[in-house]
Amino acid sequence: MCRLFGLSSAPLRTHATFWLLDAPDSLSLQSHRDPDGTGLGLFAADGTPHVDKAPIAAYRDRAFALEARQEESATFVAHVRFASTGSLDIRNTHPFEQDGRLFAHNGVIEGLEQLDEHLGEDRSLVRGDTDSERFFALITRETRRHDGDITKGIREAARWVAENLPLFALNLILITPRELWALRYPDTHELYVLERPAGGQHGSRHLDHSGSHGRMRVHSAHLAEHPAVVVASERMDDNPNWRPLEPGELLHVGADLHVTHQIALPAPPAHPLTLDDLHPAAAASQKAA
Repeated sequence: MCRLFGLSSAPLRTHATFWLLDAPDSLSLQSHRDPDGTGLGLFAADGTPHVDKAPIAAYRDRAFALEARQEESATFVAHVRFASTGSLDIRNTHPFEQDGRLFAHNGVIEGLEQLDEHLGEDRSLVRGDTDSERFFALITRETRRHDGDITKGIREAARWVAENLPLFALNLILITPRELWALRYPDTHELYVLERPAGGQHGSRHLDHSGSHGRMRVHSAHLAEHPAVVVASERMDDNPNWRPLEPGELLHVGADLHVTHQIALPAPPAHPLTLDDLHPAAAASQKAA
């Protein structure tokens, strides 16, 4: 299953080190569990988005994913991809950038011809083949229509997809230079949030989060002294304050780390999909490793 990770320490710019694949697997296990892409998105001090990503296929060189990335930003988004739609190509690897925002998604949306028709000329925002980037284009369009209100843009785009297209999951993280949004919909996959005080639950520790199966690891000594909000596909340490987002919950972390949330999609999808409904490759991408 794709893994999502987002972090905000706004307004502070945090030094953090990311390992997007940090597993001491044997070569035989690697062949079955390597991802189809890894990526990290962040912002330079002047607000310029920066994305470091690569497609990675089984049996191929894992150096990109294993290499530690030391970066500084007030917001980060990281993604480990298991492909459901689109070839193993850098243009299909998350995160995606549109209008100076960065986005990553875990789930499956079908009915892409209908989505393309609905996007119309805004289909030009999409450079690759994935359902994820198309959904991001719809968010971008709705955000423009609502005068730059990203919360409304995500809500309206997600509602249209939920009402009109066959849908398995829509979990997402979207970041700007100082803000973060996360959506869990419906209840297919979990998505967790941790409002972390400076030093964590013990008050004196740096951040050192590691996902199961070594899919992702994040370290930041800065966060021994500063608070942060973390969103991830799984609990990444033993802190008891990880909270699962509710199905349909849209979370917003403001530029001052103030957290707000709403149930943006209270109703279930009109055309829900199960694993049995998916193409085998798409189904495999949505199963827990």
